Amino acid sequence: MTNEIENAIELFKNKEWHKAIDAFSLILEKETENAEIYNNLALCYNYIGDFKQAENFFLKALGFNHELAEIYINLADLYFKQRNFVDAIELLQTGTKELPENLVLKHYLARVYMEDAQLDFAIDELDKILEEQPENYDAYYDLARIYFELGNYDLAIENFENILQFKKDNEWVYYYLGQAYEANDEVDKALSNYLKAIAINDKFHPAYKKVGIIFLARNDYQDAIEYFEDYMKFDIPEEEKNNIKETIQRIKRLNK
Repeated sequence: MTNEIENAIELFKNKEWHKAIDAFSLILEKETENAEIYNNLALCYNYIGDFKQAENFFLKALGFNHELAEIYINLADLYFKQRNFVDAIELLQTGTKELPENLVLKHYLARVYMEDAQLDFAIDELDKILEEQPENYDAYYDLARIYFELGNYDLAIENFENILQFKKDNEWVYYYLGQAYEANDEVDKALSNYLKAIAINDKFHPAYKKVGIIFLARNDYQDAIEYFEDYMKFDIPEEEKNNIKETIQRIKRLNK
């Protein structure tokens, strides 16, 4: 049986889904209660787009082993991709009760809550994660985005700043932090963070536009033009490029 399982897994790794389905099905004729094989079979059906069969085999897998976290995750992912948030949430709630120490399930539940606009529930789950794992910068990131969406920019800033304790070399963190400071009318700090994003990655074009806009608002026209011109060197949509060109020309006309 070991060779049969190895062969089926090799077919799975090679993305030969139909052959893998046949191989896993043969194994299940002998190992009728093997949750991991049912899970793998479900994944194969998922990858060929037969979602009904995939759901059926994921549920069978759970029936034989309700403590296997990956089954909850895989089935929730199937529901999530179908925008079936109700079933995804119910499943993950069950998973977190069965496996209360599994923070991955809690975090996935939080993200489904976020996608379903149940932000208060998402905050509760993320806070639970951080109580147990205070270095989880992904949880800080999700909290920051939620608070930004809610218009609570102080808490958004606090959580983005928390990420920087663990991850200082990510241009997106500085960019989002810049956005939060800008929304909170702390323009100097916004500018500083946009510039940090560029310092980390000088090809990170969204920050160039933000810096240009801030300099323009301050009537610092020369610096605004410089950053707008740098922005146009990147592969941005033609319409966007034309709008920036018009902005630069308008600045130059006003400052002749």
